[in-house]
Amino acid sequence: MRPIAIFDIDGTIFRSSLTIELFKHLVRRKIFSADFMAKVRRSEEKWMNRQGHYDDYVFDVVESYRKAIIGKRKDAIVAASREVIAEQKFRTYRYTLSLLRRIRKKYFTIGISGSPLEVVNEYNKFLKFDKLYGWEFGLDEKGRYTKVVLHVPPEYKKELIVRFVQNHRLSLTGSIGIGDTQSDVGFLELVSTPIAFNPNWELAEIARKRNWTIVLERKDLIVEFQPKKVKFLKR
Repeated sequence: MRPIAIFDIDGTIFRSSLTIELFKHLVRRKIFSADFMAKVRRSEEKWMNRQGHYDDYVFDVVESYRKAIIGKRKDAIVAASREVIAEQKFRTYRYTLSLLRRIRKKYFTIGISGSPLEVVNEYNKFLKFDKLYGWEFGLDEKGRYTKVVLHVPPEYKKELIVRFVQNHRLSLTGSIGIGDTQSDVGFLELVSTPIAFNPNWELAEIARKRNWTIVLERKDLIVEFQPKKVKFLKR
């Protein structure tokens, strides 16, 4: 059986959040009202000024996206997603993209994103994962989005992977997992080789306790280390 390799996408391969970039593009295209940007701008400024947390910023973007998408046509969102990816598909981290390309033939690759499936699908034309997960929103009979959320992969990444492996005769033996936040711990603790890539504080602490490999990529430098004896400075 083929081993699996599981990748978080936002902040791990893509050097931003696909949700953030799609949301901003939809506002610029006037598909989403500019009114939805007010709260998002406040959160973004707090984060940029080191007065707020990135997670709060992303949460506000996601909540605004969920409200703004109601009543919008799927074909408009897909078209906007295609434009975002055409412009930004090369904004990747070198380490994770290189790893994905290097192991593709040997491993069954799975990508998990907390972004809408429409933009994740477009990005996958470039990344070429074997299996992909992203947010899914309900549609009415006219192809317009409803307020129903059908699938939220970030909330149960571990369960997704366990079920998929069992149903498709894949193996966790020799498997690889790579993520950047504590939301990825569920699948990282399943795999043989867990990698915390540019981890936030919470994931870094977990990686240190379990001695998972940490990889940092900054500018033109990539550093890999085992964190057990490394001292983390205060946030």
